[in-house]
Amino acid sequence: MQEQLREEADGAILFDAEVSPQVDAGWFDPDHWRGRDALRVQEGGRGGVALIHTPIGECVLRHYRRGGMVARLLGDRYRWSGADRTRPFAEFRLLAAIVERGLPGPLPVAARYRRHGGFYTADLITRRIPDTRTLAEHLADGVLDAALAASVGALVARFHREGIWHADLNAHNVLVTPTGLYLIDFDRGRQRRPTTGWRQANLRRLRRSLLKLAPPGHLTATFEHAVWQPLLQAYQRTYSA
Repeated sequence: MQEQLREEADGAILFDAEVSPQVDAGWFDPDHWRGRDALRVQEGGRGGVALIHTPIGECVLRHYRRGGMVARLLGDRYRWSGADRTRPFAEFRLLAAIVERGLPGPLPVAARYRRHGGFYTADLITRRIPDTRTLAEHLADGVLDAALAASVGALVARFHREGIWHADLNAHNVLVTPTGLYLIDFDRGRQRRPTTGWRQANLRRLRRSLLKLAPPGHLTATFEHAVWQPLLQAYQRTYSA
């Protein structure tokens, strides 16, 4: 990666010059792509994302939005505490570290913040991962079997072994493709020294997500035998390898 910073009057853009030598504010404007018939909005999460057809191929444009009760007050604004501490710059650099370690995550293209007094708004562009379905969609269709569960466990273990902490590890942020699995959405994630405490907390969060999204009538005993134990065993094997 060739990290490059472009400063603007109201903020800055951080981008990988090896992917694209020039990234300007238009890349982060949905209307810029809509005018070229190169935009498709995908609903979901906190406001959805836009799939954009850029000169370097299909990418995902995500505008950062708050969730929960604080969203009513601040919406898409975050308190300013320095450029390097903005969410998009932090996620961009974490994704770069993930790629450097050969882990399956989104390839970062560009990140932007815009200042608004003591607050800022933020956007991130990553390469689109083709032919994906979320693990949540597999659950809804009732096709999460022991083999897929084991693949998920091995995936999480690879990230944990490298000290990559995912702040919101759930079934919506695991992508399943014909060639393998990916983790996405590393907002607020960071690199940490691998310790038992946060690794187990991450797994418990994933477990709650899987149980919440399991089809109605799915017995806990069935979940333990068919999903969770294969996942946990694969996790432990991979982490210790």
